[in-house]
Amino acid sequence: MVGLPGFEPGTFRLSAETAIVIDKNVLDRFYDFCLTDLQLTERTAKLHRWVIQRWLSWQGKRAITIDALREYLKEHKRSGTYACIINAFRAFFRDFLKRGGLVESFKLPRREYSPKIIPNLKDLQRFYEALPTINSKAAFLLYATTGLRRSEVLSLTFDDIDFKNRMVRPKSHKGSKTKHVWVTFYNEEAEEVLKKITNRRRKTLIGISDTTLKRAWKKAQDKTGLHITPQDLREWFSQTMGEKGVPDRYVDAFQGRIPRSVIARNYTDYSPERLKRIYDQANLRVLN
Repeated sequence: MVGLPGFEPGTFRLSAETAIVIDKNVLDRFYDFCLTDLQLTERTAKLHRWVIQRWLSWQGKRAITIDALREYLKEHKRSGTYACIINAFRAFFRDFLKRGGLVESFKLPRREYSPKIIPNLKDLQRFYEALPTINSKAAFLLYATTGLRRSEVLSLTFDDIDFKNRMVRPKSHKGSKTKHVWVTFYNEEAEEVLKKITNRRRKTLIGISDTTLKRAWKKAQDKTGLHITPQDLREWFSQTMGEKGVPDRYVDAFQGRIPRSVIARNYTDYSPERLKRIYDQANLRVLN
């Protein structure tokens, strides 16, 4: 393992009775703990490890105390990583080292609520026409008509698609406690565009990377002056399906959210056949 600048392995005294031993392999063990014991995604586990590595470099040989941790948090109070640090500290001290008392007083920052403004259909159409490639247009229509998350659309393969029924089974988010998937569908508009880019020699359905998609999106933003993101299209899907009379529990199923009520969880038919009928009845349209 690569050594940490300004950090030497050793024993950090909390009091005469307790101590924390930080050895040179602690980051590797913590990473494995996040993946295995906490069942976190690889991305989250890497983020936690990065946060703790930075903190260890800052900490040096000083005693690990609540005041010391508080001092570190104060330095990052106004940064965008503050919540990430709190979450990593909880995983490291409370869960991994079993020293929850060190971090139990630290609270996550409150998120200020700001009402969402969903793009209207005319703006979606303008943005779509400004996209420079057929692949980016296909991605746009899949975001708008499936309600899927950004990474879910980009990672779709041909095996995830039932072309006959226009049905999508996105890959599960391994280790994620909040992101789930079931099945969703795309409309005839997306189907027509997908036919133009179908190439089974590609690994993914869309055939472009996240970076390439961002470049195409930026060109459309510059041309139209509109700032529309895949998340905006996911929210537009949810809003529009609701306006078309689709019950929330089915919108949640399309978008991979856990049903919130007892009736939705235990007394609702989520079979692909029923979801297909509900989706088709909504007659979702983006371009006309």
